[in-house]
Parts: sequence; structure tokens; C-alpha cells
Amino acid sequence: MRFGNRFLLIALLLACIAVAGPVAAGPTCHGRFTNPITDICWSCVFPLTIGSASLLSDGQDDIGNPSTPICYCSNPPRIGVSIGFWEPVRLVDVTRTPFCMVGLGGITIDPGIEVPRGAQVGHDSQTRNSFYHVHWYTNPILYWLEVLLDFPCLEQGSLDLVYLTEVDPLWADGELTAILNPEAVLFANAPAKAACAADCVASTAGLGIASLFWCAGCQGSIYPMTGHVATHIGGVQASALLTQRMTAKMHRQLATFDGAGPAGLCGYYMQPIMDKTHYKLQMVYPVPNTQKDAGQCCQPYGRTTMFWGAGKSFPVSGEDFSYQIFRKRNCCAGAY
Repeated sequence: MRFGNRFLLIALLLACIAVAGPVAAGPTCHGRFTNPITDICWSCVFPLTIGSASLLSDGQDDIGNPSTPICYCSNPPRIGVSIGFWEPVRLVDVTRTPFCMVGLGGITIDPGIEVPRGAQVGHDSQTRNSFYHVHWYTNPILYWLEVLLDFPCLEQGSLDLVYLTEVDPLWADGELTAILNPEAVLFANAPAKAACAADCVASTAGLGIASLFWCAGCQGSIYPMTGHVATHIGGVQASALLTQRMTAKMHRQLATFDGAGPAGLCGYYMQPIMDKTHYKLQMVYPVPNTQKDAGQCCQPYGRTTMFWGAGKSFPVSGEDFSYQIFRKRNCCAGAY
């Protein structure tokens, strides 16, 4: 009798499933915590410089550094040595699924807010656009790992979620985002877009062209600062583009600061228009890009994904992305 009751229960459950019909499957949340030992390419910290002299480069790209090795700061007063390096400071998620924390192990939070989901839309066999959400974390790895104790040039803090585009109405609306970047109308023309070809070449050969601030090199345009990718070539290309847009957006909203060049020797400073030559990115999910391509595993903003992006995206668990961001830092290191 007991077996008969169990059989009847199973039959009723199967009948309910059959009546309900098939359930539409949607994108799920995938991710992984970044392992600082196995997932970070530490050669991205280089070149290490004193003044304009390079102590260790490991073949990595660099911008110009202050020429003199001796520096002075007035607040607090100190005399020190002008050093330069690339500091790992931010982590960026690019995801199709709202509130999917790719960089926090693939967990999903549910605040009960209806927001647009990520999608890829094909118009014909050759054109496709897409939409993603982006999350911005502070992640000063060198500081929280305590690699360098009592070193005044490191940004202090821990891994912390700072910004989610799901709660930002500007991220999904090209007209609303004009409030943040009204100058976008100046670059919505053929000559401005054609100029980005030069930025693509420069960033692929080395670093991008800072004066072409509206260009994201080979990935497309920084404007508009939304999650819509008008020309979706692949997941790596789209996620690299949105990582650059998010960095520019954080600069425009004064939510992040610069620390490169002579102006950064004594501290960070505001820069509403991002200088893309001060940033490099390294993929840490779905495939940690720790193997060097042409001598480098970190890519300057705008570099083509043709060489380093192969095999970095795959169906289901490889369609969301996470990048570690390295920011150029020049600092007057001395005793207070």
C-alpha cells in the first residue's frame, strides 16, 4: 500500500509537469572568486620606474614618467623618490543576468527590482547588437594582500562592490545618459568615427591616443555610456568595450580618480574625462588570461581582441566576464 501511494504521488507530479508545459530556460549566473596567485598576471605591474629610468619592464607597455627622480610634496611635507608602476585597483563584471556577481563567485542577489536583462539580437547574418550590465568593484590587491607593508603609494581598502548598473536608469537609456555625456553628439559623425581607426592601430601596437578620448580603439566608441553595444562582434569584444565605458563613466561621475603623471606624485586627482592610456585590463573570468600573448597578458584599453581574445568565450558558463583593472600610478615615495 505504501508503495502504491508513492507511485500515485510520482504520477501526479509527472502529470502536473506535463500540464505546465516546458519551462523557458534563461541565462544563469556563473563566476568565480579571483585567485590572486593563479588568476592574476603579476607582470602587469611593470614597468617599475624611478624618475624616467626603468628598473624592470618585463616587456610591458608604459606611458611617460616624471623626468626627475627626486620629488617634493607639501601636504604632508616630504621629500622622496618618484616611482612609477601599474597598480591593480578595480574589478569589473560584465554580465547578461541582472544582479549576477561574476567576480564574487557567481552568486545572484535578488532585490526584487525589475531591470532589463542582457541580450544579443541579430538583425541579419552579419549584424548583431547586445546589452550587458556592469558591476564596478574596488579591488586594491597589493594592499589587502599586504605584499608591501608601510608603502604609502598603494590605494587602501578591500574588495568591495561600489556600483551596479542595474539600479542606474541612465545605463539602459541612450537619451537619459546624455545628461552625463552631452558632448556625445559632437562625435556621432563619420569623421569622428573614422578617427578611431588610428586609435585602434595605436592601441594594438602599444598604447592608445589619449586625445581621441571618445574612441575605445578597436572595440568601438566610448559614447554613449550605456550597456548597448551597437556592433557586437563577440563576447570578449563587447565586454572589453563596456569595461572601458564603465571606467569612463566612473571618471565622469567622480567616482574614481587618476594618479598618473606629475600631478599624481602627491596624491590622486579628479579627471572627468578618462585618459585611457592610464589603464590596462586583464581577463580573470571565464579564462584567466595569465599566458602572455606577444609578451603581454594585460591589454591596454582599445587593443584588438583578435590576438588575445581567442578561446576566451564559450557557451553557457563562458558568456559572462570579469576583468582586473590596472591603473598607472606615479608617486613620491618618502618618509612623512
